[in-house]
Amino acid sequence: MARPASASTRTKLKKFLLRYYPPGIILEYEHMGELMQRSVDLLDLSPETDPEVLLNQIMRQESMIKESHREPLRKLIYKLQDKLGAQVQSDFTLFKVLRAHILPLTNCAFNKSGDKFITGSYDRTCKVWNTNTGEEIHTLEGHKNVVYAIAFNNPYGDKIVTGSFDKTCKLWDANTGQLYYTLRGHSTEIVCLSFNPQSTVIATGSMDNTAKLWDVETGTEVCTLLGHTAEIVSLCFNTMGDQIVTGSFDHDSRLWDVRTGRCIHTLSGHRSEVSSTQFNYASNLVVSGSIDRTCRLWDVGSGRCLQVRQGHSDEVLDVAFDSTGKQLVSASADATARVYNVMTGACTHVLAGHEGEISKVSFNPQGTKVITASSDKQCRLWDTDTGACTQILEGHTDEIFSCAFNYEGDYIITGSKDNTAASGGRE
Repeated sequence: MARPASASTRTKLKKFLLRYYPPGIILEYEHMGELMQRSVDLLDLSPETDPEVLLNQIMRQESMIKESHREPLRKLIYKLQDKLGAQVQSDFTLFKVLRAHILPLTNCAFNKSGDKFITGSYDRTCKVWNTNTGEEIHTLEGHKNVVYAIAFNNPYGDKIVTGSFDKTCKLWDANTGQLYYTLRGHSTEIVCLSFNPQSTVIATGSMDNTAKLWDVETGTEVCTLLGHTAEIVSLCFNTMGDQIVTGSFDHDSRLWDVRTGRCIHTLSGHRSEVSSTQFNYASNLVVSGSIDRTCRLWDVGSGRCLQVRQGHSDEVLDVAFDSTGKQLVSASADATARVYNVMTGACTHVLAGHEGEISKVSFNPQGTKVITASSDKQCRLWDTDTGACTQILEGHTDEIFSCAFNYEGDYIITGSKDNTAASGGRE
C-alpha cells in the first residue's frame, strides 16, 4: 500500500485510474494548482480478497478519499478482481512470420498497448511493425554496426531507443521514425539499455565497464556510473525511477542513486559473471542470475543477500519477477527454467522439455504463464500453477533468443537467428 497522503485544503482528488498489472488504483489529484498522481498498490489483491475490508483500509490510509468516493472505489476494486479472476485458456495462434531483416535479429519489444513492436538486428537497423497487420511501419537507419538493445518508452510508447555495437545510442520518434538525438560517450559496444518508467532518463550499459544516464529531453549525458571492473550486460530501473541496478561480468551487481550517480550498494557473492538483474515491482528486492549456475535475491535497503537459489546444472542466462513480485523464474543453459516462490524461497516448478539452452524467460502480466525461448528453435508456454507445458510455439528454423508478451498478455512476439520475427495472439 502507498504511504498516506497528507490532507490539505489545496489538495483535491480529481479522478481514479485503474492499473491492472500489477493491480492498483492511481489517484489523480490537484495540489497547489498542479496535476499529480500517486498509486495505491494492491499487490496482494486476489479474487478471494474481501472488497469491503480492503475498501475500508484504503479509505483509512488515504485522506484524499472521502465518503462520497466509496461507491466508485468499490466498483474499481470489483473490476480489478474480475480481471484477476478471468482465466483465458485459449492457445496462441501464429499470425505472421515476418521476414524482418537480412541478418539475424537481436531483440524484440512491444509498446504497452501491443499494437506496435520493434526488432533489432545485425543488419544495423531497427524496424517498427504493426502487430495486427504484420506491416513494416518504419525502418530506423543510421547505426554503423549491430543494433543490439532496443526499447519503447512504455507506458507512453511515443519514443524508441536503440543501442549499438557502434558505441552510440539513438533516440527516435516512434510515430514518425524521425531521429531526435545520437547519444555519444561510450568507448565500446552498448549491450543493454532502458528508459526509466517516467520516460525522462535513458540508461545505457556498455562493454567499456560503465553505464551512462542521459536526459531524454535534451539528449545530453547526465552522469557516468563508475565502479564496475568488467562489462555491464544488464540494467534495470526501479518503479520510482530513482534507483538503477547494473549487472556485470566482474561477478557483481551494483545499486545506484539515479539523481546523484552514486553507488549505494555493491551486491557481491556470485562466483562468476552476472548475466541478468531485475527489481521487483515494490523495488525492495533485486534478483540476479549468474554463470555460476545460481540466482540470488538481494535486499535493496541493506544490500544483503537474502537467498541463493541453486539447482541449475549449467549457467543461469536470464531471471525475471512476475508483475507483483510474488514469483520469480530463472532460465538456464541446462535447458530448464525454475519457478520460485519469492516469500518462501521454494522452487515450485522445474520447467523441463526444451532440448537446448533457454536464453530468455518472462511471465505474462497475469503471472499465470511463463514463456521460454530456446536454442532448440522453439518457444514454450508453461502454466505457473501446475508447471505443465501448455503450448509449444514452432515455426522458427534457428535458435530463438528473444520473446515478449504485450501488456494485456494476449500477444506474443519472438525473434530468431533465422532473420525472422513471429507474432501470435489468442484465438
